[in-house]
Amino acid sequence: MSPLVLLSFVAGYFLLLMLVAWYTSKNATNESFFIGNKNSNWMLVAFGMIGTSLSGVTFVSVPGTVGANSFAYFQIVIGYFIGYLTIAYVLLPLYYKMNLTSIYTYLGNRLGIKSYKTGASFFILSRILGATARLYLVVKILQDIILSDLGIPFWATTLIILIMILIYTYEGGVKTIVFTDTLQTTFMLTGLIVCIIYILHTMGLSFGDAINALSTHQGEKGAYSKIFFTDPSDKLFFVKQILAGAFITITMTGLDQEMMQKSISVKRLKDSQKNMVSLAFIMVVVIFIFLFLGGLLHLYGAQQGIMAKGDDLFPALALNNMPAIVSVIFIIALISALFPSADGAITALTSSFCIDILGIKRRPNWSEQKQKKIRQRVHLTVAFIFLIFVMVFHWVNDPSMIDVILKLAAYTYGPLLGLFTFGILTKRSVKDKWVPLICIVSPLICLGIEKLTPLIIPGFKMGPELLVVNGFLTYIGLLMISKKIKLEE
Repeated sequence: MSPLVLLSFVAGYFLLLMLVAWYTSKNATNESFFIGNKNSNWMLVAFGMIGTSLSGVTFVSVPGTVGANSFAYFQIVIGYFIGYLTIAYVLLPLYYKMNLTSIYTYLGNRLGIKSYKTGASFFILSRILGATARLYLVVKILQDIILSDLGIPFWATTLIILIMILIYTYEGGVKTIVFTDTLQTTFMLTGLIVCIIYILHTMGLSFGDAINALSTHQGEKGAYSKIFFTDPSDKLFFVKQILAGAFITITMTGLDQEMMQKSISVKRLKDSQKNMVSLAFIMVVVIFIFLFLGGLLHLYGAQQGIMAKGDDLFPALALNNMPAIVSVIFIIALISALFPSADGAITALTSSFCIDILGIKRRPNWSEQKQKKIRQRVHLTVAFIFLIFVMVFHWVNDPSMIDVILKLAAYTYGPLLGLFTFGILTKRSVKDKWVPLICIVSPLICLGIEKLTPLIIPGFKMGPELLVVNGFLTYIGLLMISKKIKLEE
């Protein structure tokens, strides 16, 4: 199929998003942008958060890992489930009790202004790195299959996509994103199911036959369908993976303004908890389907003589070895996986910078119009920063972006984990001025641990559990600069 035809489908999809954005952003205010006027439907939020949680990396990279790691990723997914339940029954009640717009306001109330600014700053850093890594992967695929043949350079492709995102999030913010994410999640899951059905039909396999085939065909780590790994020195060791999955979810969802601003945009706590628990069950099923697709892609690729691996496998098969209609569905699904992770991140970063760094809510002398003007300028600036970081990832060009994202999360979300854990579990106050130093030193110590561990314990590799280590070091550091809170007599 020609690049122009594929591009026309992308343009049509974007026009549909614009129609939804136009409808949902009518009479939008700053409160609409930041928290959707606290009037979002919990079922829409839950369904839309699937797309935000998965992103283009899950769509392409998770199926691609099956050849190297079998179904090991499902160990992390079990941890995800535990993490979502923790968010629902520990963090959400706290956020609703304090009626927060930015979740990092909690750190200011509990620990102090430096802790508040530090937490918000680490979120901004974490989300910029994680979101631009996800965005890079999908832009790269679109560049390779459509826009390179049209003579459009990579930087221009990235700029065009960011402008498209800006157009439909500029006014409505969270109020718009709740609806566009729902639409995009629908397209993404449709693409996933269509590709599975096509491969099963083409290879003449039933679901049961496919499961049997995956249990007999060998990847680098054993049978494709192998889930649990019991070697403690392996980075895929099930205990490390499950713990890491739980803490990744608690930090990357529960301590992340992008994810939580959608949840706290729901009017009632009970409905927000329904959203989170529903998401927990749905994610287990959906990611298993992604892994199942990954196994099928490797079987189908071997049958077709395709040599592509990792992130390149799914695009190579969908665009070159499947009918044109399946290729179109793949492109739309891929775009649908791209936008929820990028639009929500840009909006959340805008919200966090305006509320947490600029203190827009603490300036009663600023009119609604002035706040809106500042918010829009920040929105544009964040998009420009995204452009720069996507180009950096383009120059680095790592072969597996999901590993990159998990590594970045371990280093940047660890201090947030330590800050919130200390605030929730202890009744101690800290010397607030030292908190930024603690949160910078902890990741640096983790870097040293990661480099030295293989030298001390041959064959041992640190995986996503580095996030837990980072959070623990931050917690210990805060404990060292803390004292008991004196109760008023």
